[in-house]
Amino acid sequence: MIDFTAKDVQQLEEKGISKEKITDQIATFKEGIPFVKLKKTAIVGDGIHQYTKEEQNALITFFETHKRELSLLKFVPASGAASRMFKAMYNFLEVYSPDQGSLEEYLDTSGDKAVKQFVEQITHLPFYDEIMMRITGSYSSEGEKVCQFVKTMLSEDGLNYGFYPKGLLLFHRYDEGAVTPFEEHLKEASYYAKTQGQAQLHFTISVQHEELFKVEEAKATPKISEKTDTTFTVSYSNQKPSTDTLAVTLENVPFRNADGTILFRPGGHGALIENLNDQEADVIFIKNIDNVVVESNLNAVADSKKMLAGVLLKVQQKAFTFAKALEEEEVTSHLLKNVKGFLEQELNVRLPENYDSFSVNDQVAILKDKINRPIRICGMVKNEGEPGGGPFWIQDKNGNISLQIIESAQVDMDNHDQVAIFKNSTHFNPVDLVCGVKNYKGEKYQLLNFVDAKQGFITEKTKEGKALKALELPGLWNGAMAFWNTLFVEVPLVTFNPVKTVNDLLKPSHQV
Repeated sequence: MIDFTAKDVQQLEEKGISKEKITDQIATFKEGIPFVKLKKTAIVGDGIHQYTKEEQNALITFFETHKRELSLLKFVPASGAASRMFKAMYNFLEVYSPDQGSLEEYLDTSGDKAVKQFVEQITHLPFYDEIMMRITGSYSSEGEKVCQFVKTMLSEDGLNYGFYPKGLLLFHRYDEGAVTPFEEHLKEASYYAKTQGQAQLHFTISVQHEELFKVEEAKATPKISEKTDTTFTVSYSNQKPSTDTLAVTLENVPFRNADGTILFRPGGHGALIENLNDQEADVIFIKNIDNVVVESNLNAVADSKKMLAGVLLKVQQKAFTFAKALEEEEVTSHLLKNVKGFLEQELNVRLPENYDSFSVNDQVAILKDKINRPIRICGMVKNEGEPGGGPFWIQDKNGNISLQIIESAQVDMDNHDQVAIFKNSTHFNPVDLVCGVKNYKGEKYQLLNFVDAKQGFITEKTKEGKALKALELPGLWNGAMAFWNTLFVEVPLVTFNPVKTVNDLLKPSHQV
């Protein structure tokens, strides 16, 4: 047991965290989080659906036909600063000075490929013109120019990209000017998340960036509204303090700051399941803030999203019919057989091995439990070496088998068999989800009931030179949705254009 001081109790109350949650987290640190057990890779024909062009068009039409009756929402995780994008550039400023030699010599001797690419293609950066207007005449060599450029890009008295969130950086440069991912998400929403002329978007952002987002919204929304004939409703939320997680010492005792307070850390993007749970919509599209395309690719991306939404509505329609029948009709062996077949063949649900030996009442209870769950349709792109969670069939400690998106950190990399399965993955998840979060009565599920708390991560960190253990919550599209009904669908690579480093903006897919 922990002896909470009066100061501790006050701290917990201010954050909205219960003593029980702290006790549970300490137990998790002590027990550790087991690796998942991969059964096999999900592939096309066994866990991943692949549709012909004709089938895709039919699904798009199905969505277009039915969306008028539905509320749609685009949910965009957008918190955090973009500083990690510029890691190589910060390092460059630390190690290179024009006084000590030419830029060419530095690039030759250092082998710094990231800076070399940055320098060689610098004119293709979407913010090139804006920075050059600020530094013209303030340099006498190529090395000085690049240093001034990088400093102006990152510094507080320049563009301040070291502080700004990714969503408000300039990503794409058109003839009429450069635009941010925020603006591109508005455009995109008008293509597939609009119904009756209106589109709703929700951005999860950091408190420190809220005013910046509202300034960008005021600037971008009228312009895109006129261009796309769409009325936008934009809302924001922050990661809740109650989702912060406890840090402990290596002895699993709460880690304390110099002032005696307990150290809490942000719980990672898995905390956003709470923000998602607060949304009210029939169909929710989820896509990361940095995954946007230039206008010439919007139609292809929109068709992919509509296709996924069509898959959701079709399977949901059947699920609702069966869920209602189990609740309101006389239960017959024919009904049980049909529901079982639908769950196994169309929703990838695996029932207990001894299901047939259960009584009728127990079978009904199992089928009701399995069918009354939120549904997620996850886009999967062919694996071409990009990092990201992959689609797998996994088995839990009770022998239950399910489809999940699994990250490398969840796999025992010392187990040869598990590594072999992981490396055989043919697809990965680009964070491209379409979600149905209501039951057949139109009531929203309590999404927190479908989280697998044992799919989080424990990592070792340091604070002021002292070692500590940190707990990351189950990822939003990993363990936070572990008990949803899941379908994986192959989508084209054009739908995946993340910007993890500044040089990603130089890729053809981000060049207009």
